[in-house]
Amino acid sequence: MNNIVRLFCLCFLFLLSETLSAHAVVTQYSLKITPIQANKSDNVTLTFNSKIELGLSQIYLVSKGDKHQLLTAENSSQQGQIIIHVPALDVGDYAIKFKIFAADGHLTEDVIHFTVLK
Repeated sequence: MNNIVRLFCLCFLFLLSETLSAHAVVTQYSLKITPIQANKSDNVTLTFNSKIELGLSQIYLVSKGDKHQLLTAENSSQQGQIIIHVPALDVGDYAIKFKIFAADGHLTEDVIHFTVLK
């Protein structure tokens, strides 16, 4: 009986550790579907595989010359999804660089490149 309890506890701890070690990974983003149009402010939606601590996260617009502009974002009504507010942009190549904290405290850094067309 003692061995069964130990085995159960070991399995439970294994499953718990798998859940707690997850990172916030982008599973979908709106730029794949709807590109940003030139000279119009827009929103970009990022969907993650876990809940996000937006208050501890940083999101930047990166433009030519490696210029970084801090962007504002808000949580969507869907868990794990954020809405990034992007200002009106000229035609050109850009990137969204982010450092996102998952609810479990893990940091994820990534860059999404995109092009603004007329």
